[in-house]
Amino acid sequence: MTHLNFDNDINSLLRLDGPTGGPAMRWQRKTTETSMCNTSLNKSLNKSLNRSLSKSLGNVSGISPMKGANHSFSRSRTPSKSKTPSGKRSKTPGRTPSKVPVGDRFIPNRSGTNFDVSAFKLLNSSVSNQENQELQSPQKIDYCKTMSDNLNGDLLNAKILSYKNRPPVAPEGFQNNLRVLYSQTKTPGSSKKSTRHIPQVPERILDAPDMLDDYYLNLIDWSIHNHLAVALANSVYLWDASSGSINHLMQLEGQEDYVCSVSWVQEGNYLGIGTSSGEVQLWDVAATKRLRNMLGHAARVGSLAWNSFILSSGSRSGAIHHHDVRVQNHQVATLTGHTQEVCGLKWSPEGRYLASGGNDNLLNIWPAASHGDPTTPVHTFTQHQAAVKALAWCPWQPSVLVSGGGTADRHLRFWNVNSGTCLNSVDTKSQVCAVLWSKEHRELVSAHGFAQNQLIIWKYPTMSRIAELLGHTSRILHMCMSPDGTTVATAAGDETLRLWKCFQTDQQRKTAKKSSTSSGPSSALKLRQSIR
Repeated sequence: MTHLNFDNDINSLLRLDGPTGGPAMRWQRKTTETSMCNTSLNKSLNKSLNRSLSKSLGNVSGISPMKGANHSFSRSRTPSKSKTPSGKRSKTPGRTPSKVPVGDRFIPNRSGTNFDVSAFKLLNSSVSNQENQELQSPQKIDYCKTMSDNLNGDLLNAKILSYKNRPPVAPEGFQNNLRVLYSQTKTPGSSKKSTRHIPQVPERILDAPDMLDDYYLNLIDWSIHNHLAVALANSVYLWDASSGSINHLMQLEGQEDYVCSVSWVQEGNYLGIGTSSGEVQLWDVAATKRLRNMLGHAARVGSLAWNSFILSSGSRSGAIHHHDVRVQNHQVATLTGHTQEVCGLKWSPEGRYLASGGNDNLLNIWPAASHGDPTTPVHTFTQHQAAVKALAWCPWQPSVLVSGGGTADRHLRFWNVNSGTCLNSVDTKSQVCAVLWSKEHRELVSAHGFAQNQLIIWKYPTMSRIAELLGHTSRILHMCMSPDGTTVATAAGDETLRLWKCFQTDQQRKTAKKSSTSSGPSSALKLRQSIR
């Protein structure tokens, strides 16, 4: 057998394809090291997984580990029922609940994060929301906002990383030295309720038979003594808002004549009346007597405006006359800046400028005689694309004027007459028939025609819609405000007068305003003595 073993050794040494018996090749060593590393990693992962699984199963089962007791679990995923303690001691105290899952690098608190709100803030487009809100009524916008706040909270001020849980409460006895900088004892004025209740129905509805459905006329006006003048066909009636009584002031003699405009003097005792025959009459309301009949116009007088003792009248011919009611030769100036009917006339609060709007789509700004040549306009605005009837001067900014265009324009435009620039332009989506300012609330209200015949209350200067008031079945032709600034009267082609309680005022401011107007009768007496 020895010689056979020797032959085998010789053959193994002479074989060329046999193993060399030296160190392993490099690729063999690398493969071996990789397999050993993966094996150790798998063992450590399985060990940590079994530990976490045993802890979670222990919490679910409701067994609280006692102090000094240990629980062991096998490698199987099914927990063992053995009560023999083995393994390491649990680090979690017995009466402490399970920990909330911690966050990662990008989400600090995954369990407390509101992912629905976060996705909404990321995908929400503020531009599209603003366009949708412009097409909705203020009532619909308020309803949607209330429902959203009740269901989802304040989404407007929510952040992209929104959390469900509130911040932790400070420990008892903790004193923040910087608290005085960020808190105060009294509630700031900005935190008061910004919205107020605006009645959606008129406070009173009056019948106005034979009310002319003519866009270019101005048939109602409210005096400082709470008398509402209304022109119906060829007659003028006075409604006392304090007592509710109605008096018939005058009636034109011609059967085809009709009243085109009415306007109270600032003191409230005298009423200017424009007629279809081109006359301008001046009436003493207390005595029910006509004081003057001023001629000069070649066509009907559709607009009137007072500036102290100067009564300005605009006619269908496009001419504007200034009448000085104190002198015999009353016509002191003639303005020829319009080629068609003048349908809007308003003097500024300081009596410095006269704004005139016409059916020729022009808006002219004329200076008073004491501030320049009254026959030459200082500004002529041509941006409107329809007749300009709605005019109103801002009470707290005398140089700011708002104008409204007709059916083809539908815009409210704000002007600075000192610089001659357009401050803002708002598309109302409807014919603008009249506009008024509210000094108490810093708002304005506009009256419209087709298609909804509504009143719109705007917040100035943001021009956001506060409310829409519906009720008229025809376009609102005329609008005026009560002397206390709380009620708006509207007259429409449906032959009704509606009184809207739009602007409620504080009682203290109301009494202060009454005391400030106590000097009215003395100035009215001076004007009465000077009229010839």
